[in-house]
Amino acid sequence: MKIAVEGCCHGELDATYKQITYLQMKDNYNIDLLLINGDFQAIRNNADLACMAVPDKYRRLGGFYKYYTGEKVAPVLTIIIGGNHEASNYLWELYHGGWLAPNIYYLGCAGVVNLNGIRIAGISGIYNYHSYSLGHFEKLPYDKSTLRSIYHVRHYDVFRILQLSPPDIFLSHDWPKSIEHHGDLASLLSQKPFFRPDVESGKLGSPPLATILEKLRPKWWFSAHLHVKYEATYRHGGNTTSAESPLLPRGATKNPDEITIDDDEFDDEQPSALVDTSENVTAPELSSELPSSSEEPAGSAETKFLALDKCLPKRQYLEVIDIPSPFDDTPVASGPATSADINDPSTSSLESLLPTSFTGRQAKTSSPPPPSSALDPKLHLTYDTEWLAITRALHPYLSLSRLQDPLPSMEEARKMVQKELEWIKENVGEGKKIENVQKFCMTAPGPKKVDGKQPIRYINPQTIAFCSALDIENKL
Repeated sequence: MKIAVEGCCHGELDATYKQITYLQMKDNYNIDLLLINGDFQAIRNNADLACMAVPDKYRRLGGFYKYYTGEKVAPVLTIIIGGNHEASNYLWELYHGGWLAPNIYYLGCAGVVNLNGIRIAGISGIYNYHSYSLGHFEKLPYDKSTLRSIYHVRHYDVFRILQLSPPDIFLSHDWPKSIEHHGDLASLLSQKPFFRPDVESGKLGSPPLATILEKLRPKWWFSAHLHVKYEATYRHGGNTTSAESPLLPRGATKNPDEITIDDDEFDDEQPSALVDTSENVTAPELSSELPSSSEEPAGSAETKFLALDKCLPKRQYLEVIDIPSPFDDTPVASGPATSADINDPSTSSLESLLPTSFTGRQAKTSSPPPPSSALDPKLHLTYDTEWLAITRALHPYLSLSRLQDPLPSMEEARKMVQKELEWIKENVGEGKKIENVQKFCMTAPGPKKVDGKQPIRYINPQTIAFCSALDIENKL
């Protein structure tokens, strides 16, 4: 299966799909899936813009609303997670996951799905130790503080993810803490020299994601956020740092080709997503959530890590990778297929061959938006049975107040999940197609009927349907 992976989208869906179409025509293959690793910006209207933590000069609708209203249709199945520059009010409607638009699926604050036998897991947001142990307390209208804290990763969602058996692919916006030591660190620092203090102090990346990486051992891990392409290989059970990745000499100079941008981060976090990893913050509970030394480790012996840039010209924001699927007619070797040649000037010469939605001509809007079930017939997007059991088992602990109730021990949680796994198999079934439970529908209107004030709270029918299928309370 050919999977395109993108770093930060920043609302540039038209450019992303145009590049995918160009690659398919240039290299004569079909891309089956697009994975976007946060900062997607699912902005439906001006009210959603008021729920995104960016300075006014960066507030713009972008292109997503056209896919939301049905003016355009995503040409490839797209699965996304959230980052730290999002219409957080819309993503919250689909906390458990759901269709943001036809053919565009959000994994939720944390989630797992299966596509043709490939297991894809992910967690949205970025790490901030002040918010990590809190509940999901933010409510509309957001103030200056909650506009930012709403996208901070919570221990509750990390704890749920840690109950998983190993997935094939894991998506995060943040990088796992210390992953930079497992690739060409000298090259990274030559491109981003301001990362050096944080690399040396161990503050680059997310501690909870490092725990997830060590526990789940996925084959692939894709990230974004730091606006740079970076590859690494994390060998499980080995040393925590790589002797092959020495720091640059302190006299190293800044890359003259580096494009300085001032929108990497717009809040109190630093451009490199620095976090406080002091000993009194979350470390004890994170270490207690790793398997004991007596447990047989599962998952891959090594994890291939790939972070990508943001969607801009001359940036390495898109890469196509071959990942074998049990549904494939002929097996392929797992590994990179091609990178998007962002500098290729011939892209514009294909303008006449591109679908209407890419050429600037408006698609017909007389017909209603297509259903979310309009998937490529050869693709089978299903719920993950184990994840449904985890969701059902730990749902009573989902807190919508500042106080997060104590979570069960890992051993207790495993027993709870095992019990609910039987319930899921009996009452939901294994391999349940998502389209048979959740169907896309518009909640908020498109951009023409809404002012720039924060919106009312919408209750999304997809969340109602999901909770009903699992027989759990819809707390949203």
